Amino acid sequence: MATTQLAYSNLVPNGNLAQPAGTALVAAPTNDMQLADAFPELTVLRVTNSDDDTALTITVKAGDHPPALAAGQGDLAVSVAFGATQFIGPFESGRFVQNDGSMLIESTTTTGTITALRVPRNT
Repeated sequence: MATTQLAYSNLVPNGNLAQPAGTALVAAPTNDMQLADAFPELTVLRVTNSDDDTALTITVKAGDHPPALAAGQGDLAVSVAFGATQFIGPFESGRFVQNDGSMLIESTTTTGTITALRVPRNT
């Protein structure tokens, strides 16, 4: 199974961020997306569905133990209506972090984009 790596687009404290282009969605089960070195509590996913008649489902996979002690709550599946944009997150480390420190994301279709936004910590 191939994995598409996602990179963070960092939000800027007391500043701004131009609209990121995002990464094209890839569909499971032949492919998935990974956010390496994830910061779940600071992560918001921006998902766009460019299809004109079909909703898509984004699934953030439950982590494995350790360190995801709340992984038993299962995956988080979010439907994104056709032609829509959905913001998903922030997330809980105890539910979604994989044992390598990443987060895994799956999509039911390839008609859209995903952007991982990293919210800055208060300084």
